[in-house]
Amino acid sequence: QVQLVESGGGLVQAGGSLRLSCAASDRTFSIYAMGWFRQAPGKEREFVAAISRSGTSTYYLDPVKGRFTISKDNAKNTVYLQMNSLKPEDTAVYYCAASKNGLGPSGLYVYWGQGTQVTVSS
Repeated sequence: QVQLVESGGGLVQAGGSLRLSCAASDRTFSIYAMGWFRQAPGKEREFVAAISRSGTSTYYLDPVKGRFTISKDNAKNTVYLQMNSLKPEDTAVYYCAASKNGLGPSGLYVYWGQGTQVTVSS
């Protein structure tokens, strides 16, 4: 069982930046591809970004391309989501997840964090 704990959310003005972190409890962290998802009020959860086990491949939702960057530090068992040029429509609870197989929105995500709130004011 891998426990994931997100941090770094908060309130920011439009155009600002935040960096989310997701720390894993297990040293087998490096065997998982990792993803970030988000869920806005009244909407379904959607895929945001993913990174391969080695960190060499990434995958992004089109609206965040060029603004968000996902990275992974296997030595620290942590995955990050750097979010720049934030927009009010980025407001959501952000979740990290670990995939046993596959990269991107169709990956087999088996472990989930509890989420961190990101609020972007206009």
